[in-house]
Amino acid sequence: MNDILYRWPGSAEFGRTVPKTKFYEHGKIRTALREKFVEDVQRITWAYKLAESTIRLKGTDAVPEIQIFAVETKGSDIPDDVLSAIDKSVHFPILFEVSKGKDVRMVAAQKSLGGSAPKVGTYFTTSWLPITVERQPLPAAIDLAALYELLLASLLPVATRRGESVSEATARMERTKKLEREIAALERKLRNEPQFNRKVELRKALKEHRAALAALA
Repeated sequence: MNDILYRWPGSAEFGRTVPKTKFYEHGKIRTALREKFVEDVQRITWAYKLAESTIRLKGTDAVPEIQIFAVETKGSDIPDDVLSAIDKSVHFPILFEVSKGKDVRMVAAQKSLGGSAPKVGTYFTTSWLPITVERQPLPAAIDLAALYELLLASLLPVATRRGESVSEATARMERTKKLEREIAALERKLRNEPQFNRKVELRKALKEHRAALAALA
């Protein structure tokens, strides 16, 4: 995880408060999620708009603009399902800055705009950082799609490989977690297996799984 906050360009500042009721006053939001908005969210601000008109990077069909939403919490944090509800209500990729008191974290999920409703993936986040932390300039990119990839990549808990996209890195992480679960299950079976022949089979399977896991590192 790269604990980094970005210095959003002043030219992209938007600074519009969005009523949180906008995201939960419709029938598709379940009651429990509405309650989380009420109990956990203090304020939602559409803070910055990264677009060709504001930072002179061209948009693409996949990433026409990038929005930065600042979400202030009443308590200790904002749950991912609240962020997802906001994400799915806005037809642009979003990066969130969630703040509590004097601390802030950046969080985002890869978002696909194809189809009638945006598809939102797994959320990745920085640690909580002091609001006063020195912010870094945006990474250099040729267009908004490339910038979006770089911003998301900075949130991943693993480094992307050369030429690897964020979606490919995420898929690799998911395969890694699956293999780790399968290895743990095989190790339990091996410890409890009384038959020699079956132990041999389990050791072979374990060796194959560990080799596959090492290849994903």
